[in-house]
Order: sequence, then C-alpha cells, then structure tokens
Amino acid sequence: MILVNSNPATIMTDTHIADKVYMEPLTLEYVAKIIRYERPDAIVPGLGGQTGLNLAVQLAKKGILRECQVEILGTSFESIEQAEDRELFKELCESLGEPVLPSEVANSVEEAVVIAGKIGYPVVLRPAFTLGGTGGGFADDEQELRELMRHALSLSPVHQVLVEKSIKGYKEIEYEVMRDHNDTAI
Repeated sequence: MILVNSNPATIMTDTHIADKVYMEPLTLEYVAKIIRYERPDAIVPGLGGQTGLNLAVQLAKKGILRECQVEILGTSFESIEQAEDRELFKELCESLGEPVLPSEVANSVEEAVVIAGKIGYPVVLRPAFTLGGTGGGFADDEQELRELMRHALSLSPVHQVLVEKSIKGYKEIEYEVMRDHNDTAI
C-alpha cells in the first residue's frame, strides 16, 4: 500500500501503516508522477476527504487513471462528479422526482446577478467542489451577491457556483447513505 500525504504530523504518514509513504503536495502534478512511477492497481480517494475526491476527479478527467490502468475503489468517478457538480446533482434529484429549490449555475459574477434577479433574493451561493460549503454564503441584495460571488468563484476549482433560492430559517434534515457493490444500503 502506498500513501500520499502533505501533512507530516498525521498518523497516516506512519510507515507502519503503509508500505511506502510519499510526503508531497496533494496536487495533480505530484500525484500523477507518483501513480506513473508506482503503478498501483487502485486508489481509494475517499480516505483523502474532499482533497482526495477532487484529485480523483482531476486524475480521471486528465486520463491518467486510464493511462495507468488504475481503478477507483469506493465511490466511482461518475458518482463523485455527480455529487460534487451542483448542476448534475440537481438534475439527478429532479430525475428521481425529488423537490429542488430554484437554482442555476453561474460561472461569473454577472451571471449570478442575472440568476438572482430571476429567482429573487435572498439567495445562497454554493461553490462546486469545495470542502463542507467553504466559500458559500447568503446574499440579501446585489451588493452582497457580488462580494460573495467573487470569493466563491476563487475557491471553486472549476469556477462554478450554484445560485439557489434561500430558505434560511427552515430546518435541515441530512441523510448519510452508504451502499456497497452488491447494492446493500444502510
């Protein structure tokens, strides 16, 4: 087992846990070099949190996983992308008959202003491919939207932000579902 981590203080870098440990920046360039050199059979991006998932998507999109015949264990590339891409996730929910709030994806501040004008204020901004809502926030007017949007776009690695009608004050119910390859779910 090979482990790549940029944090020397974590227990995951203990050489008793992995056969080989790389202390390198968690970037596409470094991870691709390691994969090309080590030729692993598979990677487990879920163990790397949001950074691991983002890297898996980048590696798949750049063709590195296919080139090196590396399989993704755990959540598939398609599922990661569908969960992280706000527009794809919205389309999935709609296809399943799940209600969704009015929203659209913006790739610029000006697009966000137009979208907010259509769906009405207040709005919530949700940058794509960010950890735990990083860079998101609520905007009650155009001035707040412009400020938040500039920040949100800078944090999204794909420069994509979902502009969604705000339902601030509602209670949120969150579900965690795990499913294995045999379709067993809990």
